[in-house]
Amino acid sequence: MEEDEEEDYMSDLFLKQDVRPGLPMVRRMKEAIQKEEKQKEANEKNRQKSIKEEEKERRDMVLKSALGNENKGFALLQKMGYKSGQALGKREGIVEPIPLNIKTGRSGLGHEELKKRKAEEKLENYRQKLHMKKQANEQAADQFRVRFKNKQEERKMEGDLRKSQRACQQLDMQKDIDVPKETWYWLEPEEEDKKDEEDKEDECTSSDLSVSEKLHILTAYLREHHFYCIWCGTTYEDSEDLSSNCPGDSAADHD
Repeated sequence: MEEDEEEDYMSDLFLKQDVRPGLPMVRRMKEAIQKEEKQKEANEKNRQKSIKEEEKERRDMVLKSALGNENKGFALLQKMGYKSGQALGKREGIVEPIPLNIKTGRSGLGHEELKKRKAEEKLENYRQKLHMKKQANEQAADQFRVRFKNKQEERKMEGDLRKSQRACQQLDMQKDIDVPKETWYWLEPEEEDKKDEEDKEDECTSSDLSVSEKLHILTAYLREHHFYCIWCGTTYEDSEDLSSNCPGDSAADHD
C-alpha cells in the first residue's frame, strides 16, 4: 500500500481507537505526572548527600549490625562464657544496649530542658489565670445574689413599714390622737405641700433613720401603746395577752 494512500475508516484499527471526548487531555496529564515523578526520582538519585546525612547513614548501619568475632571486646566476653543475646552480669541485666541520643541541633546543653520548663511554667500560669478568673466570676455571682437578696429584704421592710404606718394612723385616730408622735409614724398624704420649715426639719430628722430602724421603732410603739402586732394582724387585749400569744416582735419570729 502506498504511503500517501488514504486511511481506511472502516478498518478494525480505526474502529478500536478510543474517541471519547476529553480522553487525550487526561492522557497528557497522566504522562506529565509520570514524567515529573521520574524526574524527581532521578534528581534524588543524582543529588549529592550532605555530610550529616552520610554520617547518619553510617551510624545507623553500624548500630544495626551486631558485633562480630573480630571485635576484641566481644571476643573477650565470649571467652568468659558470654553468648550472644544474654544479659551481662550475675544478675539479670539489660539485653539491648543503651540507645544513643544523638544531638544534631546547634543549641547548648540543657536547652531542651529549659524549653520544656518554660512551656510548663507558661501552662501553669495559664491555669492560674483560668482559676483566678473562675474565682472572680464566682465572687461576682455571690455578690449579685447578696445584693439581690438585700434588695428583696429592703423592699419587704419598706412594705412592712407602710403597713405599720397605716395601722398606726388608724389606731391613733381611734384614740382621738390627731397628731402622730413622729411625723413619719403616719403615711404622708400624696398631695401635701411641704412648705413649712418644721416639716422640713422633721423630714431631715426622719431621713437619718434607716428603714429597718424606723420599722423597729414603729412596731415597738404599736405593741406598747396599742398592743398590736403587724405580722399577726391582731390587736391584743393587754400586754400580757400580747406577750403570751404573739411569737415575737420581728418578722423572723413569725416565720
